[in-house]
Amino acid sequence: MAGLIVGAFDDEATAFEMRAALVKMQGDYLLKMEDVVVVTKSADGKVALHQAVNMTATGAVGGGMWGALVGLLFLNPLLGAAVGAGAGALSGRFTDIGINDDKMKDIGASLTDGGAAVCVLVRQMTGDKVLAGLSDFHAKGRVVQTSLSDEQEAALRAAIEKPAASA
Repeated sequence: MAGLIVGAFDDEATAFEMRAALVKMQGDYLLKMEDVVVVTKSADGKVALHQAVNMTATGAVGGGMWGALVGLLFLNPLLGAAVGAGAGALSGRFTDIGINDDKMKDIGASLTDGGAAVCVLVRQMTGDKVLAGLSDFHAKGRVVQTSLSDEQEAALRAAIEKPAASA
C-alpha cells in the first residue's frame, strides 16, 4: 500500500490519537510516512492544519545555526545568528512539503463542525500489520479519500468504519 489516505472523525481527540498511533507504527518500522497532518474544524467553522513538523521553527533553527557560522567569519556571530534565524523562519514559512495545504483545507471545509481528519502520505507500509495496529479505531471514523487499490481501500474501510446496516 502506498499513497494518500484521508480518514475523518467526529472529534479532534480521536484524530490526534490516530496520528500518534501511526507515528508509533513508523517507529516500529511498519510504515514510512512522508507527511501526516490532522485537519480540524472548530465549532465556529474555522479550519486548522496541525502539521507534524513546524517548518517555520525548523527553518529558524537551521538559519540561526548557519547565520552564527557566517557571523563568526565577520566576527559578529550574534548578528549573524539573528539574521540567519529570521531568514530561515521566513523561508520555512513559505515551504510546503508533503500534502498540499489547499487540498487539506478543502477537506477540512467538508467536515462537520467539531470534526477532524487525518491526512497521511504513505511511502511504504506493511499493510496487514498497520491495519491490525488500527484496531483501536474500529467503527470510530470513515475513509474520505484514498489512492489505494480497491482491495486495500476495502480493508481500510473494514478496519475503521462502522459496518453497514444490513437490510
